[in-house]
Amino acid sequence: MTRVVDDAPGARLDTTAAAVAVGGLFAVNGMLLGGYGGSLPALRAKLGLDSTAIAILLFLAGLAAILTMQIGGRLADRLGARPVALLGLPVIIVGCLVIGFAPVYGLAAAGAIMIGLGNGAMDVAMNAAGVQVERARRRPIMSRFHAFFSIGNFVGAGLILVISGVFGLGGGAVVLPLMITMAVIALASLLPLVRLTPRANPVHHTVDGVRSKIPAIAWLLGLMAIGYGLAEGTAVDWASIHVTDVARVDPAVGAIGLIAVSAFMTVIRLLGDRLVVRFGRRTVVRFGGICAAAGYLITITATPLPLLVLGWALVGFGVGMIAPQVYAVAGHLGGGRVLALVVTFGYATFLMGPAVTGFLVRQLGIQHAMILPGVLCLVIIALAVVLPKNDDGINPRQES
Repeated sequence: MTRVVDDAPGARLDTTAAAVAVGGLFAVNGMLLGGYGGSLPALRAKLGLDSTAIAILLFLAGLAAILTMQIGGRLADRLGARPVALLGLPVIIVGCLVIGFAPVYGLAAAGAIMIGLGNGAMDVAMNAAGVQVERARRRPIMSRFHAFFSIGNFVGAGLILVISGVFGLGGGAVVLPLMITMAVIALASLLPLVRLTPRANPVHHTVDGVRSKIPAIAWLLGLMAIGYGLAEGTAVDWASIHVTDVARVDPAVGAIGLIAVSAFMTVIRLLGDRLVVRFGRRTVVRFGGICAAAGYLITITATPLPLLVLGWALVGFGVGMIAPQVYAVAGHLGGGRVLALVVTFGYATFLMGPAVTGFLVRQLGIQHAMILPGVLCLVIIALAVVLPKNDDGINPRQES
């Protein structure tokens, strides 16, 4: 049943329409980032880059995103999620087009910075709007919003295979048509999605009008966010390159690695809310950490294409269980400031972590570089003890 609640003074929020819009924003954002990450092997071939150059691109995009997260958070507090999304999404689109047309590394770097700038704003807007819809509906839905991001990743990576197959393109030739296709899809969806996005930002930084103290659990949740941020970011940005190099296949075929990550991450996030109700957040997160660690172990030791795809599928399946649950605990136990802190840790590492992985690739080789995210998945398993066994006291149904 559709609930209609206050969105802003004099306005009403249709929660069904708002949920569709927020899910759409997650999906479009995921498509653009998935296509960008999946195209890195082709971009490397097109411009003749090495692993260090790719790592620098990822670092620039991540740094730009962290900067705009802080600005975007303040704007969302003041203006609401809708204008922040309206600013962020077009910047990502332009960044993708710049990369598509870039004949030299410098322009590709400029495009990566634009993607980071836009994505930082989009992350804040999407999650702020998502929390508002969840509270209005009075039942968990954040896991499904994150599932739409994974669906977008799947579509973005899948477009590489479709374009490569339809037009017979290989190597770096697929980059430009991919970026143009994604830009057209994103532009077509921009105004309808933003128009239905909730305007108000529900994440406040005070409790009863007074600046609240950040509880100790926030820092432990932040450590978990760092772990899954690097593990998920590495999967999104390096799975395609890893499969391409280790299995020695064409970059278009290497995109299967990211497709496996996105597909299995989508499945588990669509089921995530039900699993939490049945088993509890702590058990779900621990099992996710086990699956992700096992997947990374396969990426470290295996070379055949089918095994590599299995490894990345396990990574996606495992990591996909973790982020929505940690964010939910942060928001419902610690309030807005804790949620903002944990989200910043998670997204900063998601965006900057792949650059760290890139430098490890340069020093250790691409398979041994996967040891770090694998170890962090084990850390998540240990830290899961801080999560509640069940949702008593944190279920959004209980909020007024």
